Amino acid sequence: MDSAQLARGSFFILPLFLLGLMVIPGSRLVKVVLSIIAAFVITWLLATSLNAGVFTYVASFSTMAMIYAILSLGLNSQWGMSGHVNFGIAAFFSIGAFTSALVTTTMPEGVLASYSAQAFGLGMPYLVGILVAGIVSAILGWLVAIPVLRLRADFLAIATLGIAEIIRLIFQNERWLANGPQPLRGIPQPWLCLVKQPNCSWEPQWLVDWLSPLGARDYSFVNFLIVAVLLAVIYLLLERISNSPWGRMQRAIRDEEQSAAMSGKAVTYFRIQSFVIGSFIMGVGGAIYASYMVAIDYSHFLPLYATFIIWVMLMLGGSGNNKGAILGAFVIWFVWTGTETMIDWLAPALRLISDDLPSRGAYLRWMLVAVMLGAIVLFRPQGILKERKRVSDFMPRAKAGK
Repeated sequence: MDSAQLARGSFFILPLFLLGLMVIPGSRLVKVVLSIIAAFVITWLLATSLNAGVFTYVASFSTMAMIYAILSLGLNSQWGMSGHVNFGIAAFFSIGAFTSALVTTTMPEGVLASYSAQAFGLGMPYLVGILVAGIVSAILGWLVAIPVLRLRADFLAIATLGIAEIIRLIFQNERWLANGPQPLRGIPQPWLCLVKQPNCSWEPQWLVDWLSPLGARDYSFVNFLIVAVLLAVIYLLLERISNSPWGRMQRAIRDEEQSAAMSGKAVTYFRIQSFVIGSFIMGVGGAIYASYMVAIDYSHFLPLYATFIIWVMLMLGGSGNNKGAILGAFVIWFVWTGTETMIDWLAPALRLISDDLPSRGAYLRWMLVAVMLGAIVLFRPQGILKERKRVSDFMPRAKAGK
């Protein structure tokens, strides 16, 4: 195994360690020890058994799955926790992406300015772009929640879907805002200097020497690590608040709204809070997506790709369960990307049926997702990981002491 493959593998150690802490049972010390061992062993196996191309694909696949996992967590904080039927995920996803792009890019100059337009370009750091994207999405969520959350069930779903379409059409038609129907290009990639000259000014010499075998094509590993850390932070924060009294109140409103109101709880206030938190997370997911894609336009945020597939992810993984939201994102993204490869393999057979059938492969992919959705509703409505009913954080301790 060469030094370049070792350097690529090192980006997997921290994400695998964090994954181990999430799934390995036992005491805190046992989790830490076993997670460290598992992270190094799995990283070594991946680095030795996969060539550079496949290793890069694994990093890119995982990055996109984690972005969808963040969006799925945002939906889980709305629908899974409070029962909000939000079909407007694409609105907050796109607002986050375009806001981050405008905040982190600079205004086009020279020849580029003649065919690329945007309202502003602040050239701010990556983390500032993520924070601003989340805040703007949260503000939009607050403005939407005040009138829309008075609706219920399918009326709420239709209203949020309409809002998402309005926002998408604004970005499509208002060229001065974010280049209209043309892609908004040149979105900065965070910490690209780790694998491209010149090196980062803050980078210690030992890290420069360790990553020296890598080039700009290996940036997918850097992005993979960044997204994994952001996903872990969002997951831990949501776990904390979902197991808090605030989270129990949200579940009470979801299950018995009238009983919660009769107990003196400000139901509308809590519902708005949940919607705003979910909108913030979706905006963060959009910001991460924008830097990953480098160029974005309105077509990236169609309802099929930016709303309904996320619903399938959460329903499959298990609503009300943050681990299920992440698991469902990985499973559905594996199915989505796997069916594309499968259709390419089946192209000769499909061409025997009809010459233009292979070109309609996208419809077959959506048909498979629709079949999966129907199977989930019929046979596993609670998802792969069922929501764990928990009255109090002190209950397991009390039972263990008996």
